Amino acid sequence: MEKLFDLNEFDSYKEDNRREVKSAKNGLPNSIWETYSAFSNGYGGVIILGVIENKDGTWFTSGLDADSCQKLIKQFWNDINNRQKVSINLLRDDDVEVYKKEDDQIIVIHVPMARREEKPVYINNNLFHGTYRRNHDGDYHCTRL
Repeated sequence: MEKLFDLNEFDSYKEDNRREVKSAKNGLPNSIWETYSAFSNGYGGVIILGVIENKDGTWFTSGLDADSCQKLIKQFWNDINNRQKVSINLLRDDDVEVYKKEDDQIIVIHVPMARREEKPVYINNNLFHGTYRRNHDGDYHCTRL
């Protein structure tokens, strides 16, 4: 199985259909759930919190510290286990990891592909408007047809 995140390869990564970065400097971003749905409904992927994407596609850390990471992780687990927010939690404890990059910390969330009987994975308790798919480096609403 392909390893989707290795800290030693950080500088060579760019967003694609299996990797997404989010700053999370101001808290857990709402768009994390669209990406979770899209990765779950596709081939899986990693959501990396505490990282910002430059215009040229390269990444840099956003300055999360240990306290911020623990708060984000607690909020993440609370939300992912809330059926009003996400239709199903596919993750295990070891799917969420914290890495230290220079003076900053980053959170890597490994999102598996949902099994056929678990799909579609949707958000905000809305099957028709909360289901997403991943194309290239973007999350897109699925249509009813």
